Amino acid sequence: MTSWNKRREKLKSSAGGRVLLGAASLAYGAGVLARRGLYEAGILPRRKVGAKVICIGNLTAGGTGKTPAVLLAAETLRKRGHDVAILSRGYGREAPSKEVTVLLDGKPVDWRRCGDEPWMIHQSLAGQGVPVLVCPDRAKAGALAVSAHGAEVLILDDGFQHLGLHRDLDVVLVNARDPFGGGRLLPLGDLREPLSAIRRAGVVVVTHADRVTTAELSALRKQLEALHPKVLIVESAHQADHLLDVRTEKKLPLSTLDGKAVVALSGIGDPLSFETQLEGLGAKVAQSWRYPDHHPYAARELKSIEDLRGGLPVVTTHKDFVRLPADWRERLGGEVYVLGIKLELLKGRNGWIDALESLVGARRK
Repeated sequence: MTSWNKRREKLKSSAGGRVLLGAASLAYGAGVLARRGLYEAGILPRRKVGAKVICIGNLTAGGTGKTPAVLLAAETLRKRGHDVAILSRGYGREAPSKEVTVLLDGKPVDWRRCGDEPWMIHQSLAGQGVPVLVCPDRAKAGALAVSAHGAEVLILDDGFQHLGLHRDLDVVLVNARDPFGGGRLLPLGDLREPLSAIRRAGVVVVTHADRVTTAELSALRKQLEALHPKVLIVESAHQADHLLDVRTEKKLPLSTLDGKAVVALSGIGDPLSFETQLEGLGAKVAQSWRYPDHHPYAARELKSIEDLRGGLPVVTTHKDFVRLPADWRERLGGEVYVLGIKLELLKGRNGWIDALESLVGARRK
């Protein structure tokens, strides 16, 4: 839990703190609605960049599993012959704010210049010819993707609230286990926007649908349909895809973890989902080391893990692995694995494909 979340939970424990957070939520909500109104009235411009734009985002702060959804959208379009590029803000990157960092096959870039998530997206799509362009000014990055890389479809990563770029399709992810962040706006709850914002979506992807009961899933669908009666609802699950031994860079069968006691290391929005994945593969999570989302690991933290892990294998995520110190091999002995995750569509696969193809047109190279 981050220091902010700890402070927020402490405030929630008292009546005065809840009143303070509630007032802040009202002010935040007024600002969000005013900003949205300015875009809808055309006072703030939405830029177009000469390509179709698909936005992958969410309504809440925290982990809904956007990165696997971005990968799925890119792979779906590439398999159908479309030239795709991905646009990312690059949270926490070490580069001038106006610089567009471009990740291309065969042209390595230090993850610090682009941020951990864009780097992971690039690594996951290696060999598929999908450039990843990183800049807070997504319109600037999009224009470059079109002019320099011939992109006909742009996938906007975590951009549902980035209203300055025109998009042709909004895909909103909703975590089935905590769909609406407590039903309140930040900072009292975890909603980035009022629930009415979901009406901008063309597709809603319910993530972690396998982690709730049938009754809970049915109730959520009814809520979504009440908010947006015509929206396409797709149900999905984050499934383990492969296990990577990062010392040898060899992919191992997932059965490698069956019956093993392991150390789970993560700094992501939804650590429980990652640990549940490990347990589902037969691993026993003997230790859980949880850090804030996007946490850059320090040598002293790896030393603590090494001192206390008792020789057990460390399993982490792609996103976390790129943030380990360069000398992680000296800091962590023994087995170190990365669990690769993919988004599996459980219900609505054909609708998902149709939504993308109707936007850009079916074409194969």
